[in-house]
Amino acid sequence: MLDTERDLICFSHLRWGFVFQRPQHLMARFARRRRVFFFEEPIFEGDVATFRKTTCEQTGVHIITPVLPVRANGSTNQLTREVLNSFLKAEQISSYVAWFYTPMALEFASHLTPAAVVYDCMDELSMFKGAPPELHENERQLFRLADLVFTGGASLFEAKQGQHARVHLFPSSVDVAHFSKACAGDHSPEDQRDIPHPRIGYAGVIDERMDLDLLRGIAQRSPEWHFMMLGPVVKIDPASLPNEPNIHYLGMKPYQSLPAYFSGWDVAMLPFAINDSTRFISPTKTPEYLSAGLRVVSTPIRDVVRPYGELGVVSIAGTADEFAAAIGQSLAEGPAPEWRKRADGFVGALSWDQTWAEMNKLIIDSITGKRRPIVKPPDLNTSLSKRFEVTEGAKRRAAHV
Repeated sequence: MLDTERDLICFSHLRWGFVFQRPQHLMARFARRRRVFFFEEPIFEGDVATFRKTTCEQTGVHIITPVLPVRANGSTNQLTREVLNSFLKAEQISSYVAWFYTPMALEFASHLTPAAVVYDCMDELSMFKGAPPELHENERQLFRLADLVFTGGASLFEAKQGQHARVHLFPSSVDVAHFSKACAGDHSPEDQRDIPHPRIGYAGVIDERMDLDLLRGIAQRSPEWHFMMLGPVVKIDPASLPNEPNIHYLGMKPYQSLPAYFSGWDVAMLPFAINDSTRFISPTKTPEYLSAGLRVVSTPIRDVVRPYGELGVVSIAGTADEFAAAIGQSLAEGPAPEWRKRADGFVGALSWDQTWAEMNKLIIDSITGKRRPIVKPPDLNTSLSKRFEVTEGAKRRAAHV
């Protein structure tokens, strides 16, 4: 078997049918060259431990959902381990790559003997609401087992690079061709079409990372603006959401329809709270908004400030007054040619295809015993600039915008 054809089993804390983000983008690309199995967390129904296999028609990724008895006799992890073993046997999987998004999967998968172990650390899960206390120890174990560690942002790279010998920075990427469809004119879907302009939009999970007081404050200050909130509400009480008449909760939308919604927005926003849960996040929506030709206003999330804010392609605001002022300025300036050129040049280097290709090469090298040198410069800003081919001249020009 060629190394590029080995099966890949992805252990994820997120379900395949949830918001389409980093795991889905990467697994879809791996599935072009090999069998990919997306192993979800279990569901509970019936009285027999088994698994359910479905296949995503768009990507070819096989979704494996453990089904455990409602009245399980024994531990959930033990039953999930038995289901995992049954799945491996049923699919005749013997040589494979194990890809982890959550260290908690080691509770039932630590006995595996894959050709390579990858830990794609896209979030600091220990900071999230309801994180299990065992997560820290499981992550330490996963660091010991992993051949490669990828991080979803610069802050995570800084936090993890001293914990493993082979940590690689792979920030949030984007499908520019998909989101640039929004630049062709307003094609708003029906539930957004009749909402007046200006429209300021957010797309993503609405959870404990959202600064609800900030959103409420901005909406109250500018009742003539209308705020589009796309995405599921999870881990917070829906009753706690601001209910101002100019805030519109449109629910979760398919990834394919996002450009149509973005096409009807005037400004995009990232109204995240500054707390433990957002300390290491690198929002995938940042390059997606920019690819859609949208001005963006964000709270000072570290991986948005650096490099997007420093390069002048995203406006940074900390308070409701500052946020409202930044939105007002963005509305007044619009997608000015110089800003648009700078933003397009930046996101053009953030292709998911390129990210996947670099990851795939590292996995093949790991299996075949090759080792590429890892350069860890002391100045991470310099590292990012080189990665995205941003010149010092562009930085200086951005400082004056």
